[in-house]
Amino acid sequence: MQELPVISNTINTEETRVKKPNWLRVKLPTGEGYRHVRGLVDTHKLHTICESGNCPNMGECWGAGTATFMILGNICTRSCGFCAVATGRPLPVDWDEPQRVAEAIFLMKVKHAVITSVDRDELKDGGSIIWANTIKAVRALNSDTTLETLIPDFRGQWENLERIIEVAPEVVSHNIETVERLTKQVRIQAKYHRSMEVIRRLKDGGMRTKSGLMLGLGEQKDEVLQTMQDLADNGLDVLTLGQYLQPTPKHLNVERFVHPDEFAMYREEGYKMGLDFVESGPLVRSSYHSERHLIKGEGRQQWISEQKQIPTQ
Repeated sequence: MQELPVISNTINTEETRVKKPNWLRVKLPTGEGYRHVRGLVDTHKLHTICESGNCPNMGECWGAGTATFMILGNICTRSCGFCAVATGRPLPVDWDEPQRVAEAIFLMKVKHAVITSVDRDELKDGGSIIWANTIKAVRALNSDTTLETLIPDFRGQWENLERIIEVAPEVVSHNIETVERLTKQVRIQAKYHRSMEVIRRLKDGGMRTKSGLMLGLGEQKDEVLQTMQDLADNGLDVLTLGQYLQPTPKHLNVERFVHPDEFAMYREEGYKMGLDFVESGPLVRSSYHSERHLIKGEGRQQWISEQKQIPTQ
């Protein structure tokens, strides 16, 4: 049997770094829309995963007036090998944060808001009370705004997950991030099957469910397809797949850059598995074009239409 590759623990140097292909190049953030969002984020002392996660789409999204807000501070209790968010001892919970997030969404006139958070494993409630308060505050001030919440696993303390289900955001996302074999190296404090159970419990609670995978960390194609099938079997509705990009030389290496054709194949297979919406491409991130993921059946109908347009041999 061929030995599967493992993630290298060495730091990418100028000599070993894989050259970034042309399809991963993005424009620098500019424009009036970008400056407006930049000003609101600074004025309201908000954190965004766009900045903390070094997202390559920040210029495009901020230029269109959208941003993904990150609550519970910007210091995470976990130390995932792929993530650019700072790790350490977080500051005390800011109970005024939910209102500031709601006010910023109101000023930005956001119609669909995405909210995520750092992991707060040191808190008994895992941050779930602030999560619920934020969702309530956003709705109180922005009655027409829909919400996607990208949540942690709450260490499997399901009473904390229930707080999210009770306030019922339109979409609830929890990222699996990588295949089962690589989970210990990529998501050090996370567990593959616990994340699958998060998805299943959300679905059983009536939520529209979403998850995301990063590619290029050493996974095999059959492992990606198995992960996709596991997610589908646990009730996933929406899946995003994108290219992992190394935030700094201290983070996990990029083992390969996945070609757009392979991403297209995963999209095709995802729909065959019964997923409702599959967003798959090198620059796709979990909150990229997230407003498209709200409507049940829209992605699948688009895929069905595409199949009808393919000429038969």
